[in-house]
Amino acid sequence: MTSIIRPGRVLIAIIAVAMTSIGAASAVPPAIKITIAGMAYSSPETHAKVGDTIEWINKDVVDHTSTEKKASLWNVSIAPGKSEKVVMKKAGTFDYYCRYHPNMMARVVVSAAAASRRR
Repeated sequence: MTSIIRPGRVLIAIIAVAMTSIGAASAVPPAIKITIAGMAYSSPETHAKVGDTIEWINKDVVDHTSTEKKASLWNVSIAPGKSEKVVMKKAGTFDYYCRYHPNMMARVVVSAAAASRRR
């Protein structure tokens, strides 16, 4: 018995493989999560790369902020039970604090993104 290859099914298979490959190549890494609870950030120092997203999650019953100290690179207000995200756009060591509770302090160390290989 000979099998017949139907062009329509081959095309569908090719498209499915291509879409899977594109999806895997362009997958965005999950956000780096920092929880705020008990009037403190969950990590005193967080490491990220340029392009990474950091998400602050407020589990306290009061408002907080994540405010970068020196250059005002970010300043986000985070209501109770909510979260806010910031994309790290440049390398460096960045201290941040809560404007409402200045004793809450932490640091993000952002390294340069890995260089992509060119052929």
